[in-house]
Amino acid sequence: GAEQSGFIADLGYETYQKILTEAVRELKNDEFADLVAEEQQAADGSGQISGEQFVDECQVESDLELLLPATYVTGSSERMLLYRELDNIADDRELDDYRKRLIDRFCPVPHEGEELLHVVPLRRLGKRLGCEKLILKQDSMRMQFVSNTSSAYYKSRAFDKVLRYIAGNPRRCNLKEISGKHIMIVTGVRTVGDAVAGLREIDSQ
Repeated sequence: GAEQSGFIADLGYETYQKILTEAVRELKNDEFADLVAEEQQAADGSGQISGEQFVDECQVESDLELLLPATYVTGSSERMLLYRELDNIADDRELDDYRKRLIDRFCPVPHEGEELLHVVPLRRLGKRLGCEKLILKQDSMRMQFVSNTSSAYYKSRAFDKVLRYIAGNPRRCNLKEISGKHIMIVTGVRTVGDAVAGLREIDSQ
């Protein structure tokens, strides 16, 4: 009603949507985890639950250089607009168009700019696989999965792909429980491009 509309107006629609989505995700992962699993299994007959149903956003942390350098895009306000546009890109086609526009306007994208562009598919793949956070540091990738270890996510096809990848690459990765969170550490990940390739391989399992 009017009270809720006033709340949305005060908060801003985008912020309201984020809060609402987060609340729904928490309910799926906590109070209604078993019910969600049963519904998904009934829906497709195989229990192939996607990690996207349990992760609202995949955060990325890195010690790599991921930016459009000032020597490439000289105007700071222009760089901010380009970053904002990049943050709203949803698929590979849009990303290819964005890259082409950069090349047309500024010349070929430098290495640190290409690494930044790779973050778009990285976040999307991470979310699909049920990662709440991806940490790229010291030539390795840490994949932090859904926080609630009793979540229906851990009965999903998405997590099954992760387990299959671990079984096939025991020297390169392992799954640990750190501070109550399931984290997979993958070694030999030196660039964001390496991380994207690794997640695509996991997703293909």
